[in-house]
Amino acid sequence: MSRTTVLVLSVDEAHRLEHCLPAALAQPGARVVVIDNACTDRTVALCQELGVELVRLRERRSYAAAVNAGIAATTGDVLLLNADCILDAGFLDAAREALSREGIGSVAPRLVRATGLTPPERLHVLDTAGMRIDRRRKNGLVGHGEPEDRYARRAPAFGGDGACVLYRREVLIACAVGAEVLDEDMGLWASDADLAWRAQLLGWSCAYEPRARAWHMRFYSPTTRAALPEAHRRLQFTNRLLMLAKNETTAGFLRDAPWILGYEALALGHVLLRERHLLQGYRDAWRLLPAARRRRAVLQARRARRRPPFGLTPPR
Repeated sequence: MSRTTVLVLSVDEAHRLEHCLPAALAQPGARVVVIDNACTDRTVALCQELGVELVRLRERRSYAAAVNAGIAATTGDVLLLNADCILDAGFLDAAREALSREGIGSVAPRLVRATGLTPPERLHVLDTAGMRIDRRRKNGLVGHGEPEDRYARRAPAFGGDGACVLYRREVLIACAVGAEVLDEDMGLWASDADLAWRAQLLGWSCAYEPRARAWHMRFYSPTTRAALPEAHRRLQFTNRLLMLAKNETTAGFLRDAPWILGYEALALGHVLLRERHLLQGYRDAWRLLPAARRRRAVLQARRARRRPPFGLTPPR
């Protein structure tokens, strides 16, 4: 079996890499690579001390663009890992076993919440058991805030949270539009859900594997949204609209139109009454819509050329 690339992005996060990298290096069969996103801290020196490979970017890029550079510079299946995640012993063996099953294109691990990166700061509360997209086309986290042992069995998932998700290289190649695996117009928020949706449309499933466990110190969750800067909330708002424009199918829209349109009406009311700064999100989505349509055309042509080999799991 080929080695799996553990791809970690650092944006001046040496203080987190000090905890994250040793746990990743301890995984059998792991090739650990750090994307140095024009860091000015100890990221490069730390990686050299630990013998970790570097993909060095001279200028600071968005999350999506930086991760794309890392994917392009590596080989094999890819575990996308945030610097604020700590892998448990045996994580990669369990995740790789799940990925080896027929039709599985990605693996969502059991992410457990933590308030910091040391063992005493680990909670017994679930961060996520994968992502979901409901009938409103609103993406969210499965099991967020529930007891850690609530999701103890393998199950299908819509996709894995971008903080920690294992992808088959074949799926990343199939989902890429030009050189972009993650959509660089989206920059950050929802780019993981967008990639998961594309993989589903091309016939690949995602498996939730509870034996693959990691601890995550989450920066954003549904309970902390109000504390985010307006620019981040606006980007989230824009990206969900772009994701919908790119990936929604005619059959899916006809099936769920009451939920989709009803939610959009409520969202507009919320914007007008509570968060008027999000009006710029509509303008941004409209400006980026032509590029989203071009990306959609590429995906639709790819779907037309191949029969999805393992069946499609529509949003629920």
